[in-house]
Amino acid sequence: MFRFLLIFLILFTHSAYAIDSYSDKIITDSQAKIFKDTKKIAEQGLAAAQHNLGVLYENGRGVPEDNAEAVRWYRMAAEQGFASAQHNLGVMYTDGNGVLEDDAEAVRWYRKAAEQGFAQAQHNLGVMYANGEGVPEDDADAVRWYRKSAEQGNADAQFGLGVRYDNGKGVPEDDAEAVRWYRMAAEQGNAPAQYFLGDMYANGKGVPENDAEAVRWYRKAAEQGNAGIQTNLGIMYANGEGVPEDDAEAVRWYRMAAEQGNAPAQYFLGNMYANGEGVPEDDAEAVRWYRKAAEQGDADAQFSLGVRYAKGEGVPEDDAEAVRWYRKAAEQGHASAQFNLGVRYTNGEGVPEDDVEAVRWYRKAAKQGNASGQFNLGFMYANGEGVPEDDAEAVRWYRMAAEQGNALAQSGLGIMYDSGEGVPEDDVQAYAWLSIAAAQGNEVAKTLKESIANDMTNAQIAEAQKLSRKYWEAYGPAR
Repeated sequence: MFRFLLIFLILFTHSAYAIDSYSDKIITDSQAKIFKDTKKIAEQGLAAAQHNLGVLYENGRGVPEDNAEAVRWYRMAAEQGFASAQHNLGVMYTDGNGVLEDDAEAVRWYRKAAEQGFAQAQHNLGVMYANGEGVPEDDADAVRWYRKSAEQGNADAQFGLGVRYDNGKGVPEDDAEAVRWYRMAAEQGNAPAQYFLGDMYANGKGVPENDAEAVRWYRKAAEQGNAGIQTNLGIMYANGEGVPEDDAEAVRWYRMAAEQGNAPAQYFLGNMYANGEGVPEDDAEAVRWYRKAAEQGDADAQFSLGVRYAKGEGVPEDDAEAVRWYRKAAEQGHASAQFNLGVRYTNGEGVPEDDVEAVRWYRKAAKQGNASGQFNLGFMYANGEGVPEDDAEAVRWYRMAAEQGNALAQSGLGIMYDSGEGVPEDDVQAYAWLSIAAAQGNEVAKTLKESIANDMTNAQIAEAQKLSRKYWEAYGPAR
């Protein structure tokens, strides 16, 4: 008996090492031997060997990959109470590998392993409670299982517990406690925890605000290859947040993430090429990165690609293609794309001229606060294009845009006060709105203001200039 156990222990150690050491699918002679020897012992009913055989089948080591067969051997070991096999069987049910996806069954096996103290299963059971998968959502139970796992040193659970303290879910909100758990996980190399710890330093939550420390943790996370974190670090270098502004360094991080297929990073990298920031200006390269992001559904990139086709920058000018990309972004709620699409319908560029459709898109942009969309919508109401003429509605939209600093809308609003259309006639209001539009370089407003002044008293002009100063402070150059 002793000799048998000694032989198995040597085999178990070797097979675990072999499983961790091969990353390709080529079956070598040594792998095949490990598989053969493991299977022989597994067939004798030893749970640890059955578990190991499941791992070999799942990873295609020494045998063609076969998830169903992996599940079969995990189940044999799991039914003998082998915790690691119970956990692995739970994972197979969670992912639907080798069995139909079944959250309740996953929870059943995670719980068996968790109750034996298996840390990763405790973490996974916490996740199931946190998300209400296979069990009713229960923040307190999520915290309970995260804590059991975290106290054994499981970095994923330490991070999860930190998030719970950060958000006050299942425990009272406690930034210092969140930092404590984030730090434990971060010091084990957990990239999300490193990023969140950086965020706590950046915002002074649970620790004194410290931009340099924030960047240190962001960098640790980014250097592990997490594309989202690399993108955020690029943004920090581009904006000089917590680090000296450095466009070349921003480009470096954007590129790392972009080459992993991260759509926001691809969009930002496109911007750097478009503006010649950190790299030589290169319209064709900008388009190349915009396209990669746009094809993944990134609305900002779709809009930017539409602009490139509209202007013929980096690609041949193509109104129909501009419209195609504007529409994709607009349908995702991108306000600038909605406005630009409205302009295309107004002018009949890339689509048949259609004022009703133009109004539809202007309205979508305007409702999101897009000042240009608000002005154009006001213009359509003032002139009865695509909608029944309605001066009061025109004034309403002009005012919204004017109060955002849009000079055209300020001029339009001044004209409405001058003519008494949609509002009571008021030369003082007309002068004030035309004055701030003129100060922004609107020549039409300047001419009209001078014309109105000819019919005003000195007292009215003084009052209008006082009002102009007030409006300038509140609604000066577009904000």
